[in-house]
Amino acid sequence: MRDVTTVIPHGGYDPAAASDRVILDHDKRVRRRIVFTTVGGERIRLCEAEVVQLRHGDGLRLDDGRTVAVEARLEPLLEIGAADAAALVRIAWHLGNRHLPTQLLAGRLRIRADHVIEAMVEALGGRCRSLEAPFDPEGGAYERDHAPANAHAHAHSHAHGE
Repeated sequence: MRDVTTVIPHGGYDPAAASDRVILDHDKRVRRRIVFTTVGGERIRLCEAEVVQLRHGDGLRLDDGRTVAVEARLEPLLEIGAADAAALVRIAWHLGNRHLPTQLLAGRLRIRADHVIEAMVEALGGRCRSLEAPFDPEGGAYERDHAPANAHAHAHSHAHGE
């Protein structure tokens, strides 16, 4: 098993040069310690001092110098729109009040598919559309690295004593 030594932010390496890739849902991309199995069947270990949020396009540098590309798995989502910005903000407030992970996009929101929440959104005047897409919700104000998607920098290097 190989160890991840560096998380390379999207744009910091050439994904075409990656030796393998991992395809992960959102929950598996927000971790401190986990063993991933790559598409090629190799087991790699992430062991960080703090939780990191891996994003689509990031790279994982392994202890042997190879890089593994991170890809976001498609997940069943609801895309939410509204008649105007005020209505969308009201819906966003209700989603936040329920502590639901929410992805913020221009003029719309995305959440994990949930028929109960879909009914609530529609009762608030929102429009819901089901789709499968990568899920990349806001990290939250208390997260160490809460920059917008693909604008983060958490590359680092350290030794693993195993």
